[in-house]
Amino acid sequence: VQLQASGGGLVQAGGSLRLSCVLSERTFTRVSVGWFRQAPGKEREFVAAISRGSPMTYYADSVKGRFTISRDNAKLTVHLQMNSLKPEDTATYYCAADFRTVPLLSPTYTYWGQGTQVTVSS
Repeated sequence: VQLQASGGGLVQAGGSLRLSCVLSERTFTRVSVGWFRQAPGKEREFVAAISRGSPMTYYADSVKGRFTISRDNAKLTVHLQMNSLKPEDTATYYCAADFRTVPLLSPTYTYWGQGTQVTVSS
């Protein structure tokens, strides 16, 4: 499974970014996908996840109400729309996938994309 993450950047507090994770065609409908983030000196933490099939979504409490995860089947892409960004959201964001119906909420996925840096200035 190949994943390609993009969309990071520098934004002011209160701003928005949309991260994208493109997957290979033959695996897209068979995997659940999660987004994780890791700040310097900290452990990788769960952000959001979406199941395969009729998608269910899951969020960390710290991002609930601000971030939205979604699947675009036509573009084989999972998006993470991030609104009302805060400086504490600054981290490298990673997407990950696994052949599961219900996504994992821990960073134990089998397949990982490269990270994309998100920096939120105060």
